[in-house]
Amino acid sequence: MKSGVSIEILDLRHFTAPMLHPLLDAEEILWRQRLHWDYRPSIRLLTQYLDSRSLPGFAAVEEGQVTGYAFCVYEDTKAVIGDVFALPRAPASSSSHEAVPIREIEETLLTHLFELLLNSPQVDRVESQLLLQPSGFQANCLHAAGFRSFRRLFMTQPLKGLWKSPQVELPKNLELRPWRDEDMNTAAQLICDAYGDHPDSAINDQYRSAYGSLRFLNNIVRYSGCGAFSAQASHVVVDRFTRERVALVLGSRISPESGHITQLCVHPRYRRHGLARMLLAVAAHRFLRQGVSEISLTVTESNTQAIDLYRSEGYLNMHSFDASVWQRGFRA
Repeated sequence: MKSGVSIEILDLRHFTAPMLHPLLDAEEILWRQRLHWDYRPSIRLLTQYLDSRSLPGFAAVEEGQVTGYAFCVYEDTKAVIGDVFALPRAPASSSSHEAVPIREIEETLLTHLFELLLNSPQVDRVESQLLLQPSGFQANCLHAAGFRSFRRLFMTQPLKGLWKSPQVELPKNLELRPWRDEDMNTAAQLICDAYGDHPDSAINDQYRSAYGSLRFLNNIVRYSGCGAFSAQASHVVVDRFTRERVALVLGSRISPESGHITQLCVHPRYRRHGLARMLLAVAAHRFLRQGVSEISLTVTESNTQAIDLYRSEGYLNMHSFDASVWQRGFRA
């Protein structure tokens, strides 16, 4: 620790949820302030893992208080870094020692986590999308560990004046309908097909196979992996004759006032027919009818065509963050 302040880095499994409550409460406030996101459901899930002492990661401890934490989850031979967060520090006073900067605490936690994962023979890949962290905040730490980073945008659109249902004009062989549970398997294949040569398949390897895409969908739809799934805002476009799913939009409620587009994709054969724009409008209208005042989505900065579409629909960039990937054997 460069500042010389005594901070211990300990195994997170030594701590139960009550010992992290001040930390988690501060993080919940920051999620709401920065992203208008209600982080409390995620905290409740974290609490269960913490109390069972089964969450792999590290805690920063100063004078008996947990001041930061980082954790990961394992998916077969892949690890996903779930979070890193340190308490905002009060300015140092003459009666106290120098405060350690947040960046330094979080960098130390990440370094310990990298050492654990990158030296684990069973881990071949590590993914990280630290949504709350500003882009570039831990760039040096990630680069030194061999990660590739992709800048992503968190874009929002205020919802107003959309009470009139959007006009839906589709070719005669296509129909629009609300999402159904029976769509899971065919939607997984659609996502795999849509992301075959997409930059996001380098960020999230689940997009590379129908099986991985199905796991992604289960996390979004059935396990509230990104807010509370909204079946009302979620729709699919179906070929009337083959019953193939050719486009979809999925949405979740991330707070009482905010909706979030968790997935928007169109099969390559059906692109440039206005399907994505139509699905965005339908989702926005359904969210507004639920009392939502804004809608958000994330997009990789290199995906310029999608960004142009979102901007034309009224989305503005509110925040940027990094998606980072480490692959065993890869050399930048």
